[in-house]
Amino acid sequence: MYLRLCAAAVLSLLTISSVQAQVRAPTRLPDPRTEFVRQCAPRMLGRWEHPEEVCGCLHDHAAAAVEDRDLREALLRGISETGVPTIETDWVPAAKQSEIGATFTKIAKPTLQCMFDPAKS
Repeated sequence: MYLRLCAAAVLSLLTISSVQAQVRAPTRLPDPRTEFVRQCAPRMLGRWEHPEEVCGCLHDHAAAAVEDRDLREALLRGISETGVPTIETDWVPAAKQSEIGATFTKIAKPTLQCMFDPAKS
């Protein structure tokens, strides 16, 4: 009886330790840039010699030039879904839809640089 009780106590301690270790293990959320490049690069295959560089550059320079969070997120979505800078009006709040044209003007130079010479960006 005493042996069974000790075995049960040891088993309980091992189980509790295992559960605590699992709780303490940090869950890794994907890095937004890495996730963007992962989604974007397949769209760039065949168009560009180094699709990961182009996608990383678009994320770091073209999209980073857009201060407004809603417009930036819509731009990143457009690039990752289509492989080209695009913003669908329904991806942006109605109050900001008039800013889409100015956003493209703002990103024109860094976008061209990323697509044609990403190493210099």
